[in-house]
Amino acid sequence: MISDRRDGHLEAWRTVAPLPADRPAAMRAALVVGPEGFRVDPKASPDNKYIDRVHPVDPARARAQHHDLVEALGRIGLPVLRVAGLPGQDDAVFVNNAFGTIPRRLIAGSMRHPGRRSEPERREIRELFAGGFGYEIVDLRSRGVTAELTGALVIDRPRGIGFCGLSQRADEEGCRAMHEAFALRITFALRLKRDEYHTNVVLAILAGRAAVVRLPAFEEPQLGPLLHEIYDGRVLELTEEETLAFAGNCLAVTPQDVMMSVTAERKLRPESRAKILSWGFRLHAVDVSEFEKAGGSLRCLIAEIF
Repeated sequence: MISDRRDGHLEAWRTVAPLPADRPAAMRAALVVGPEGFRVDPKASPDNKYIDRVHPVDPARARAQHHDLVEALGRIGLPVLRVAGLPGQDDAVFVNNAFGTIPRRLIAGSMRHPGRRSEPERREIRELFAGGFGYEIVDLRSRGVTAELTGALVIDRPRGIGFCGLSQRADEEGCRAMHEAFALRITFALRLKRDEYHTNVVLAILAGRAAVVRLPAFEEPQLGPLLHEIYDGRVLELTEEETLAFAGNCLAVTPQDVMMSVTAERKLRPESRAKILSWGFRLHAVDVSEFEKAGGSLRCLIAEIF
């Protein structure tokens, strides 16, 4: 079911609730693409207000930060599949836009900007999942849609609930294609404000137990009440300062562990930190500031493997 009426989201939820939490709450492993070839093109992604168009990337620092991210995931206990980046694929480090998974299925996204359209073609990744792991490949590019996967679509994994932000990065048909590809039970099609580009910068669902959100980023009057109803009040509403520091771009990498960038963690209000901890999560911060210059943060660097 896809709910696409602004005044109908609560009604849609109540027709399906309660949904069983019978799917994995967090990934079994992570897929990352290395920073080889990573750079910030100041003319690229004009719809991304988070890009730093002044300060150039330090390639050595980017390599060190990416290594630290992989190490941090490993310390938590997650295997990490690292694929080298390619020259000419400036933003391929943000792999969650190009590839996503559910059990036994690899989904290839359909990118908006021409400079990113080659990323879902990576043969090594496709062959590894199809030949090595026996996954079905679902390629959304064949549908003629715009669908940047878990950049545009935030998922409550245990219950199969999708929150898809409609923008230049996900059109209505792309929302439907992702709903089907990720085998979701219900997806809420949510209109982002014109100056927002990806849902996962302004919304995170933590292991199906809680929500982190910047409500003014959406053109959806029912979103706040909807999240409070689904998550029994476990909703952290971010300030503008927290959002601009990428606090909304966090990820529950296990049912107990939430990761975010050092930039985000430093800007968290004490009451925001206390809420996350009160929900039974441990908080881990990793410095990914070189990648934040390109308008994405920690969550964007990780494709979850289920």
